[in-house]
Amino acid sequence: MSRSPRSPGWSTLRLRLGGWLLLSSLLLTALGSVWADWNFAQILQTAENRYGPLGPAQERIVAWSQMLQSEINAPAPEQLNAVNQFFNQQLTFQDDTRIWRQTDYWATPIESLIKGAADCEDYALAKYFSLRHLGIPSEKLRITYVKALSQNQAHMVLTFYSSPTAEPLVLDNLIGDIRPASQRKDLLPVYAFNAEGLYLPGANGGQRSSDSKKLSRWQDVLKKMQAEGFAVGDG
Repeated sequence: MSRSPRSPGWSTLRLRLGGWLLLSSLLLTALGSVWADWNFAQILQTAENRYGPLGPAQERIVAWSQMLQSEINAPAPEQLNAVNQFFNQQLTFQDDTRIWRQTDYWATPIESLIKGAADCEDYALAKYFSLRHLGIPSEKLRITYVKALSQNQAHMVLTFYSSPTAEPLVLDNLIGDIRPASQRKDLLPVYAFNAEGLYLPGANGGQRSSDSKKLSRWQDVLKKMQAEGFAVGDG
């Protein structure tokens, strides 16, 4: 099948609620609720209580805290680069069957940093939470499912939109630098979500069944983060 010389499909991802109303409303509640102050001393103590001595993982968690602190008042482009680089360098890619002995497991940033390894969705989630903590508005970030054409497999990235109609920037673990979508012709977007709802291909939103398993895993991530000591609430 021939492809447009432009990055395929990014501009056709449209916000659709419609038949996804329940799913979208739950995403609105969940995705818009995970920031506030993060007490990393408490988070480290909780992690030690749950997982035992952290060893090298403690250095990774402290480095995450220090990176966030240093970027809290930085311009958005600098924050994007710092967060993207941090997780791409700190974590080694492995699939969930090797890390968690499960076919599809969504890890919290703490879980990924303890393991020192992550699957593609774990990179995207860690970057999303970090950037939201740094103050990037949810409407500028989308967790995006794509098809990695070179690998011929499903993949997940984080995309950043400086405005609703802007070309997105792609934060990806497959490459080290952040690139505009027009330079990522190897990725075919399938759908995306953020606190505003779901973004599906085409003017009519495409045809998809309710992705309740994905929503369940997202809710699990939020519950795990709360148990790890991360503030969950709008305050």
